Amino acid sequence: MTDAPPPTASRSTRSTRSAAAIPAPLAQAPTQAVVLAGGQGSRLRPYTDDRPKPMVEIPGTGVPIIGHQLAWLAAEGVTDAVVSCGHLAGVLQEWLAGAELPLRVTTVVEEEPLGRGGGLKYAARHLPSPDAPWYATNGDVWTRFSLREMAAFHAERGAVATLALARPRIPWGVVETNEFGQVLDFIEAPPSPYQVNAGVYVFAPDFAALLPDVGDHERTTFPRLARERRLAGFPLPQGAYWRAIDTAKDLSEAARELAAQSGS
Repeated sequence: MTDAPPPTASRSTRSTRSAAAIPAPLAQAPTQAVVLAGGQGSRLRPYTDDRPKPMVEIPGTGVPIIGHQLAWLAAEGVTDAVVSCGHLAGVLQEWLAGAELPLRVTTVVEEEPLGRGGGLKYAARHLPSPDAPWYATNGDVWTRFSLREMAAFHAERGAVATLALARPRIPWGVVETNEFGQVLDFIEAPPSPYQVNAGVYVFAPDFAALLPDVGDHERTTFPRLARERRLAGFPLPQGAYWRAIDTAKDLSEAARELAAQSGS
């Protein structure tokens, strides 16, 4: 397999934070992150006809998804983020260049599609501290929980990679029955009995070398690490907010949930 093509990168110099501003007790937690923001977001059309998926605004906030993500990362002690762009990259780069960002941001554009694993490896080459651990997040995730707690969980287990685990609500009502086939109850949109990959990660410094140049790490690197017991799963804390923005319905439900939180 050949090396990935050289990236196109740019750096935003706007910053209201610095590494020196991070309290000493948090020095063990990562201060750098990759945001994967190159997806086409076909299920979010027409919103994504003229902008990449992370640039879609949460109704009622006036801020795109990536703006919420960068604010969250900065609040968790991240000082440097590398944003991996693809579909309509110029729209995202223009917004980043004009926004008052709470951390330093570098954008990297893939010259050709590399897949999620290849894109992650491609972006990781531009992290400012290659010998330090790092976070990563998918560009369509809107969440709030303690990344510092997740980093501590990761370190305690000596993992090479740790992924956050969520229990999304099933989008349908379910029917509860007993052993005789009698219907006992109807439950509207219950939490899933299964945990899913929440699209937020903590990686050890050497994780990038295990990624494919082209391809999907969830089909290659993660299964291998799981077999070797070097992959950890961090369950999101009870009550933590998490939603993947995949469809127009997700946008409207996120807006409704935000309004409910504001009114409580």
